[in-house]
Formats: sequence, C-alpha cells, structure tokens
Amino acid sequence: MEELLRFLLTEPSAPTSLGTIEDWWRQHLRLASRFSLPVDVAFAGGFAADRLGYAFASGYHSALRSLFPALPRERRYALCVTEAQGGHPAAMNTRLTGAGDGPQRLGGTKAFITLGTAADELLVVATEGRDAQGRNRLRLVRLDSRRAGVTLTELPPTPFVPEVPHAELRLNEVEVAPEEVLPGDGYERYVKPFRTVEDCHVFAAVLGWLIQVARRSGWPDEVREELLALAVTMRGLAQSDPASPAVHLALSGAIELFRARVDGLGTLWERVDTQTRERWERDRLLLNVAGKVRAKRRETARQKLITPE
Repeated sequence: MEELLRFLLTEPSAPTSLGTIEDWWRQHLRLASRFSLPVDVAFAGGFAADRLGYAFASGYHSALRSLFPALPRERRYALCVTEAQGGHPAAMNTRLTGAGDGPQRLGGTKAFITLGTAADELLVVATEGRDAQGRNRLRLVRLDSRRAGVTLTELPPTPFVPEVPHAELRLNEVEVAPEEVLPGDGYERYVKPFRTVEDCHVFAAVLGWLIQVARRSGWPDEVREELLALAVTMRGLAQSDPASPAVHLALSGAIELFRARVDGLGTLWERVDTQTRERWERDRLLLNVAGKVRAKRRETARQKLITPE
C-alpha cells in the first residue's frame, strides 16, 4: 500500500504523450514490472495515462490479470462475451464441439470485444449445448488471436474513449486443444465475477488518472486527499471476493462516493489544460456504462443479505 501511495503522491505528474495503443501497452508493461498486484498496476497505469481512454485500458487489462493470475504478464488479453443478442448466458451461440482427448472446434461470432484487434490472446465464452433444464452449458476457451480460422474486424471508434479499439470476432472451425478449455462453468466462474472485478480495476485506474490531473492542475489538497482515500477503498475491494454480496454493496457505495466527488469538482476543471478538459467531457460517459447491471447487482446483494439463503 505505501509504495502505491508514494507513487501517486510523488511520481512526476506530467504524463507522457501516448499516440497509439502500442504506446499505451509499452508504458503499461513498464508499470506492470514495477507493481505486483493488478490493482496497483491499474492505479499506476491510470496515473501515467495522458487521457481517460488509456487509463481505462490499464484498468480493463489489470482486471483480466486479476481474474486470471496464471496468464503471462507480457501478453494482451480480451474477454469475448457479447453476441448479437447480448451478453446473457442464454444469448451465447458460439459453439464448442467435439469431446474426449482430441482437438475440439470453436465456431460463432462475438459482436463487441474491448481491445479486440490489440489482443494477443482471446478468452472466448462458448456453449457446449444445453443441460437437462435447458440451460446453456458454457465454457471459457483461451486461444491465440492469430490462429487459423480467427478473424478480428475493427469496429468504428466509439463516441467516448475512441483510442481504445473494439472488434467483431468471427470463429470458423477454430481448432482448440483440450488444455485450452478452462475448468469450470464459463459464466459462473469467469464472466459473472468479471463484472465486479472490472468495476474495481477500472475505477481504480480512473482514480489514478484524476489524482494525476489534480496534482498537475493545482487542485486543493483536500480534493486530492479525498481522491486518495477513495483509492484506498477501491484497492481493498479489488482484493476481496467478487462474489460476495457484502463486497457488492460496499462497491456500490464507493462508486456513489466517487460520483459525488467528481460531480463536486465544478470550476476546478477550469484549471485544467484545454485538451484534457475537452477529452474528459467527451469520455466521462464511460463511467455510466453498465449502470443497469450495477443497479441490479446492488439490489440482488441487498436481498441476499436481508434474507440469507
């Protein structure tokens, strides 16, 4: 903790200009070699970013490294869930076929993949068919993004954080080795907790970025210290059980405190350079993404704690 706080308080606050996603990745890798915890890498990556988009990229990638700690640090990853009908388990039509010890085949389409065209490896949710109750039996498959049968098509830039690439993924009879199919239920074990893990790490990265902006723009000490206190809270949540209803409620409260602090910045943005301020006005919409999912998670957590199973 102390090393991270010292970094946020004393590291030079003028960010290096990052012109491309490759520039971001080189900087992210340098910071990943300095900090061992993924959430600390998220904070540091956010602090070092010259714009919110690259802060988000560090948060997103750090979330994947937190959920999949065995993945090599030097590789870039993308989680491939969303299809034409959305990201609900019942919407998954990408199919994993074949069984036994031999190779399996993966086929289907994913509609929207964050960091897709920049990824070295893809983590793909696929169905093996239906169980006795008619539910999708989902698995998670890890494969190289350059494998035969894999096609990534870059999508048009999004209205906010346009520097972060997104892609459509098409899989045409892609050969998959048995060891590339990760153990356990693909949704319950990986996709569902990722929503919480991603929130913790992305908001950590945004807090790191805001602390950098606050320092170089001469915001009051009290504001910087409040942002730092929120960072400590988010760091603790990022290391907690992402399936815990209590963690979900605490995370919901932390996000609301974050929003209140950001909404209260007001005229302090007038002290920020024009380019950073204009990018913030464009990109802050990122913080509203998945708002309905967060609200549902909070309500479910409340119900579980009121009437435990």
